Amino acid sequence: MDACCQPVASGVSNPAVRRMLWTVLAVNAAMFVAEGSAGIATGSLALTADSLDFFAEAATYAVSLFVLSRSLTWRAGAALAKGSGMLAFGVAILVAAAASFASGAPPAHTTMGAVGALALAVNVACAALLYRFRGAEANLRSAWLCSRNDAIGNLAVLAAAVGVWGTATHWPDVIVGVGMATLAIVAAVQVIRQAIGEIADARRAIPVVTVR
Repeated sequence: MDACCQPVASGVSNPAVRRMLWTVLAVNAAMFVAEGSAGIATGSLALTADSLDFFAEAATYAVSLFVLSRSLTWRAGAALAKGSGMLAFGVAILVAAAASFASGAPPAHTTMGAVGALALAVNVACAALLYRFRGAEANLRSAWLCSRNDAIGNLAVLAAAVGVWGTATHWPDVIVGVGMATLAIVAAVQVIRQAIGEIADARRAIPVVTVR
């Protein structure tokens, strides 16, 4: 999750890289909506939490495409908005988990498995698209690593679906969802702190003009 919080600065001016970023941005944004909607519809905390990875990646690529050529204040402001969104989603998932502790019904494990498998396929496809950047310098390489590592979260969702099916309870879904939401909250707090620090640094760097 933390790798997804870093903007992809290098090569954004390259047309081929821009097309690649637009592609993964569109795919990740669509999957955030699809997986998040499926999670809400089925009551699956694991699916909803896993959709945060797609949100984080889509927001990162959007920052890379739209604001990296602008001032530090613009970039930090975009990061602050992104971190705040991640934090809000993560907290909402934890609240839903707390509400489901006593009388939560098992989510539809077949839907969980199908959407989790689709998410895994999408992340594998994005990782393949970004594979040529695996040996590039840090920023572009982190984009590849992010898609590769997010597949682990997709496997956790599939494991939760199997657990729900095997136990006929909602507990495997709750455990995976809480774990993934917690990771998202930790990453969001780090992004917010860094963004606030960068905004403060940018303001201190503005020269003060005195009128005599």
